[in-house]
Amino acid sequence: MSHVKSRREMYADATRAAVLDVATRLFAERGYAGTALADVAADAQVTRGAVYHHFSGKQALFEAVLGAQELELIERIAAETAEVADPWDAALAGLESFLDRCCDPTYGRLVWKEGPSALGLTRWKECEKEYAYGLVEQFVHSLTGAGYLRPSDINTTVWFCFQLLGAAGLRLAETGEEDKRRMRDECSAVIRAMLLGLRGDATGRGGG
Repeated sequence: MSHVKSRREMYADATRAAVLDVATRLFAERGYAGTALADVAADAQVTRGAVYHHFSGKQALFEAVLGAQELELIERIAAETAEVADPWDAALAGLESFLDRCCDPTYGRLVWKEGPSALGLTRWKECEKEYAYGLVEQFVHSLTGAGYLRPSDINTTVWFCFQLLGAAGLRLAETGEEDKRRMRDECSAVIRAMLLGLRGDATGRGGG
């Protein structure tokens, strides 16, 4: 039997969503250091107590914002690749979707620029691995199962692909808007070339 939410629960959900929306905007505009919980509460038109009811502090709020950004990316990539039958084409489609998302100013600043300083490098890496690593692992296993990549050294391949995507994301976040499209295409070309090299090792064809 499904649970029907009470009016209080619906209000609490709406409050949490409003706080997250405002926090996402303020963190992206002002940065983590330049945003106070009082500012978030005021813009969301709730009390600071309401903010603390859902989040233990500013760092916890930022981590929730970061998680929402990453979950949105994962769901987007999953939706865009769900109907792509060939694992190689799906992996390339996922790559392009990821790079497009990294060009978004909000995602780029929150994930790649503010994340390490807000959460600390160790926790930020843990969060990135929690959300994105599994998706990369899924693509690598699919490519391996289809014969595109060597069946050995899967864990190492996943780790390097994960780090490579992270390097591209950081590069795009640090690139000015006027050069972002060019840099995005350069990142795509470099990563594709590296994947083709791995594919050549597996098939003996050197790409395709």
